[in-house]
Amino acid sequence: MQAKWSPHGSTILYSPAEIRALTPVRNKIVERATIQGLHDVFLCHTWDDRKGAAKELYESLKSRGVSVWFSEENVPLGSQLLKEIDKGLTKSRFGIVLVTPAFLKRVEHEGVAEKELSALLSRDLLVPVVHETTFEELREVSPLLGSRSGLSTSEEPMKEIAAKIAELATIQRQVS
Repeated sequence: MQAKWSPHGSTILYSPAEIRALTPVRNKIVERATIQGLHDVFLCHTWDDRKGAAKELYESLKSRGVSVWFSEENVPLGSQLLKEIDKGLTKSRFGIVLVTPAFLKRVEHEGVAEKELSALLSRDLLVPVVHETTFEELREVSPLLGSRSGLSTSEEPMKEIAAKIAELATIQRQVS
């Protein structure tokens, strides 16, 4: 089915669960639409995924016109990583977290990704994207994050997920 926020003529279809998961985030995006100078989305990922799935998602979003804060592109050499991540979180309308097997291992040990998640979860600005794992496995490691529904590459390819995220982000640009 189409989401309420889908532009006329959109061919992107969402499941009822995806619409339920994305609607509160979309509402927050619309609230933040008038704030100037923000990236559309903050991409939270593990170091291990930076050259694989995270880069694929980043490039797919970027090719669709989405402004993405991605540590591989936005953290200058020689800068303090946590300080730059903090700026990125502040300067983004919403966040997506790429949940992979490597991510699940990192969350158990409370790495940088855990701090990013806390900031995004506390503001209801987070869409989980599960890749090569499941929401059930996520709930075993992080019940709070796992309690949120999101998007999964087991149901559709990464490019389709990027299209949904891009449509969500594009809607807010039309509002501003």
